[in-house]
Amino acid sequence: MENVRELFQIMTRRFGFLNKNCCSAGGCDISLIQSHILYEIERQHKPSIQQVADALGTDITTFSRQVQSLIKMRLVKKTADPVDKRVGILSLTTEGIYVTASIDQQMKAYLDEIFSHMNEFEKETVIRSIKLLNEAMGKSSQCCTTPIG
Repeated sequence: MENVRELFQIMTRRFGFLNKNCCSAGGCDISLIQSHILYEIERQHKPSIQQVADALGTDITTFSRQVQSLIKMRLVKKTADPVDKRVGILSLTTEGIYVTASIDQQMKAYLDEIFSHMNEFEKETVIRSIKLLNEAMGKSSQCCTTPIG
């Protein structure tokens, strides 16, 4: 039987998940977690800080530091919720929209290049398999935590 952990280790390295910065856009070096935060803010459209932290499965302290760095980079802005002033609402600035679109383009080009080495059936099989894996991971009691400890 294949060493499944090794397969994930290799895929993680090849995807660059261990790199300090995952991408560069608009003169900004963006870390992987910052890229995920930008993506979630865009996807959820003016979410609260807690909603994005929950979606990413990140503790609020670590998450707040990352949000502060994105605010300093002028990619994200935080405003008070009009109904409940204690709740911080996140949105992308104009530059944040540009950087997020640039990251999307880079990821699409990278994935297109990877899939260009497969025929249509292989590509569909991989995508279907990733969907199945994501669904199973979502059902796992250890989802979004370190498996050991």
